[in-house]
Amino acid sequence: MEYSKLIAVSGLSGLFELMTSKSDGAIAKSLENDTTQFISSRAHQFSHLESIEVFTTRENVFLAEVFIAMGKSKEALPNEKEPKSVEAYFKKAFPNMDFTRVYPSDMKKMIKWFAQLQKHKVEPTLPEADDESEAEEEQKA
Repeated sequence: MEYSKLIAVSGLSGLFELMTSKSDGAIAKSLENDTTQFISSRAHQFSHLESIEVFTTRENVFLAEVFIAMGKSKEALPNEKEPKSVEAYFKKAFPNMDFTRVYPSDMKKMIKWFAQLQKHKVEPTLPEADDESEAEEEQKA
C-alpha cells in the first residue's frame, strides 16, 4: 500500500486506499475494516492525503511532514477523545502548527489517521517537487 494512493472521504470515517476511479465516483478500500466499496462523487468529496496541507506559524506544510514528525516524536499518541491531551501532544510533536487555525477536530483526525498508517505500515512521503520547473524559476530570477 502506497501513501500516494490514500484518500480521505468527506462524511466517512478513516482513510481509504483508492483502488480505481470512475466518472461518477471511486472504488476504495477502507483501512479501518478492509471493506471495498463504491463511493459516489455526488455525495462525497475526495482528498488525496499527499495534497492536504496543514496551517503552521510560517508557511503551510504537507500533512506528510506532520506525520513524519509524529513518527519521530517520542511522545505516546494521546486518546483522540481528549482534546486537551491531543493539543498538548501536537505542541510537543509539531510545535510550529498554528493552533488558532487548526481545529481540535482536525488534530483528532490526524491522530486517528496516523494510527491507521502505523497499523498498515504505510510510510508517509512528501510529494515530489518538480525539479525542472524550480530550476527554470531560479534561472529567471
